[in-house]
Amino acid sequence: MFSNQEILKIAMQQSAIDLNASDTDFLKSANVVVEFSLSPLARKYYKEPIACNLVSYGSNIVASVKGEYRELVEEYLQKFEFFHCFETPNLHWLEERLEPFGQKVCFMAEYFLPDLNKLTRLSCDYELKVLEQKDFSELYVPQWSNALCKDRKELDVLGVGAFEKGKLIGLAACSADCEEMWQIGVDVLPEYRRKGIASAMTSNLAVEILERGKVPFYCCAWSNIRSARNAVKSGFVPAWVEMTVKPKNIVDEMNK
Repeated sequence: MFSNQEILKIAMQQSAIDLNASDTDFLKSANVVVEFSLSPLARKYYKEPIACNLVSYGSNIVASVKGEYRELVEEYLQKFEFFHCFETPNLHWLEERLEPFGQKVCFMAEYFLPDLNKLTRLSCDYELKVLEQKDFSELYVPQWSNALCKDRKELDVLGVGAFEKGKLIGLAACSADCEEMWQIGVDVLPEYRRKGIASAMTSNLAVEILERGKVPFYCCAWSNIRSARNAVKSGFVPAWVEMTVKPKNIVDEMNK
């Protein structure tokens, strides 16, 4: 089993791969700007084109930037306190200056890691079963779209399902998004929510992942209070935040 320090170091090492940076860059007090290059070992959900990606583990920002946007991003990081760079109104400053380049802020999210002093197998009033990849074939339907990704089925490697009389009522599953870390996603049928099912599945899946020698991580939007509460209740704590800039046409297509 890992220690909390080892878990955090693995996460920083993976973020460094994702950004073409060094894991020690996240521990510096000053912001760091590096040239963006998408590594084949980066998390599988990172897809070109990416203009820049800003990541903070709480001490600074490490910005991975395509060369033509470097001066602009450096000015942005110098102008505002690092944690304000992930929020309005300061984001409007960046967006206005990205517009002539045809770029817009696209993804923003908070990521969680397990705290081994808090993580334990929680229970609920329903049967929990460990599921493997072979069990997912019929589950790529809308109600399980947070737990499973039909576009990357080969990465969905492990899950914990909650059952009532043989009926699947909740599913937590993880995607092998990179070599050392597996990302957890969770779905519970609406009529079964607020019964402790999500946290029971999430915590049990996190333990299963750790027992297989991998680090579980969890992601949600800052505004998704329900998901963030589940992360905390399940034994996770906030670890890092990310913001990604992509071409305007991609953002517009997502908003259709």
